[in-house]
Amino acid sequence: MTMKKFLYWALAIVVVVLAFFLYWKYSFTYSEGNRAGVLQKFSYKGSMFKTYEGELILSSIKSSDDVALASEKFFFSVPDEAIAKKLLNLEGTRIVLHYKEKNGALPWRGETKYLVDSLVSSTQPPN
Repeated sequence: MTMKKFLYWALAIVVVVLAFFLYWKYSFTYSEGNRAGVLQKFSYKGSMFKTYEGELILSSIKSSDDVALASEKFFFSVPDEAIAKKLLNLEGTRIVLHYKEKNGALPWRGETKYLVDSLVSSTQPPN
């Protein structure tokens, strides 16, 4: 085998491995599911790439007054503008979101690796 043929094969292998890694890191869906909680924050932000970013409070223990005593936050990004427009007016509302978790985040797709692709349901707070 000549050196030129060896370099072509080595380059082809590197390109295939790199393509597989990029697919696995940024396109492969590691997990997907639903998260339910109160939408605490939703905004459109970014320096170079403006993206929709949200924060959902996941309540694990509630008091008798329906106030969360123990909770954790779920940070997510919304790449679809139509879904983002639905969420803009739901702050303070209990919602259920469907998300896909990727292995990495791309700056133009959002700050987090959790990408919300639909609003499953929402419950307006009592007035």
